[in-house]
Amino acid sequence: MNTETQTPKILPILVATDPFLRKKSKLVEEKDLEEIRKIIPVMFDTMYDANGIGLAAPQVGIPLRFFIMDLAKKEGEKEQYIILNPEIIEESEECTEDREGCLSVPEQYSEVIRPEKIKVRYMDLDGKQQEMEADDLLARCIQHETDHLDGILFIDHISSLKRNMIMRKVIKEQKRHR
Repeated sequence: MNTETQTPKILPILVATDPFLRKKSKLVEEKDLEEIRKIIPVMFDTMYDANGIGLAAPQVGIPLRFFIMDLAKKEGEKEQYIILNPEIIEESEECTEDREGCLSVPEQYSEVIRPEKIKVRYMDLDGKQQEMEADDLLARCIQHETDHLDGILFIDHISSLKRNMIMRKVIKEQKRHR
């Protein structure tokens, strides 16, 4: 990752048809932290510009295992998370079904079943190991964004019929904007 050149304020977000999104990302190493610290504010700007609540590095063409989220419920507030090298180490047996969308699958939503509660081990921006227990929206977002790091999209968790329907819409929309 090289941000030596002028970093744009808003990064292009890759769409579901891009094969890059299907690749497993590499672990973040200590040597990557300085560059990641520089790109994080740009990723937050990109996410906010697209009205998202989460953005994984692969969605903006960075092949590393990290993502950002902001789950603030009120306008003007922030509840930011920066998660590097996440590993979900516990999942509840109880699952919930809820509607998900994705900045890489624009304007498309579907119900996805995921564990209700999780425990995640991750690295922070100082390179220190952390653990966090999460439930509800936080747990769902962590699972969704971690999937991106493994080349998985939310549409991979739904029926092939629904997935194909969504992908046809995404492709049609892409063709309209060319």
